[in-house]
Amino acid sequence: MSRFLRASILLLLLASCGGGGKFSAPRNLDDACALLRERPEYYRAMKATERRWGIPVHVQMATIHQESKFIGNAKTPHRFVLGIIPMGRQSTAYGYSQALDGTWEEYQQETGNRSARRDRIEDATDFMGWYMDGTEKGLGVSKYDARSQYLAYHEGRTGFANGSYNAKAWLVDVADRVGSRSETYRSQLSACGR
Repeated sequence: MSRFLRASILLLLLASCGGGGKFSAPRNLDDACALLRERPEYYRAMKATERRWGIPVHVQMATIHQESKFIGNAKTPHRFVLGIIPMGRQSTAYGYSQALDGTWEEYQQETGNRSARRDRIEDATDFMGWYMDGTEKGLGVSKYDARSQYLAYHEGRTGFANGSYNAKAWLVDVADRVGSRSETYRSQLSACGR
């Protein structure tokens, strides 16, 4: 099956599901002020996380941008055998924060937030705050260091502590972009009075 045909079928399936609705991405992901004007609930959620866990809004925004592009029901791509037979998703990552099933369950248990959902922005940002706060406490990574926080988020704290990312040049590049985007968001937020 050609890539074009496979992509066409996927596009038709997605289109038949209706509009993106509440899970669709904001229109301008490069402008923090425009993004938060369009989705004020994002700002409220991120400010609540900043107050509770101390993770700056711009660090949260840069991480969510990388993980899901602010798509609430984002999932990892399917794996295929022989290029056409779907064999499940690449991982259990889901939602704004792309939290894995096991880590999400750990968050729910530790925080007592059993009704938390990964596709709800308030819960996704709270999860990120909980995780990044634990990274600072356990590994000494500053809550303002979006690059290192992202590496620990992606690799897990043990992987980060062992330097597993050093063998993944592509991941180091991604983390550099997260750090750069975080700084861009920080300066934009200060300019728009947030």
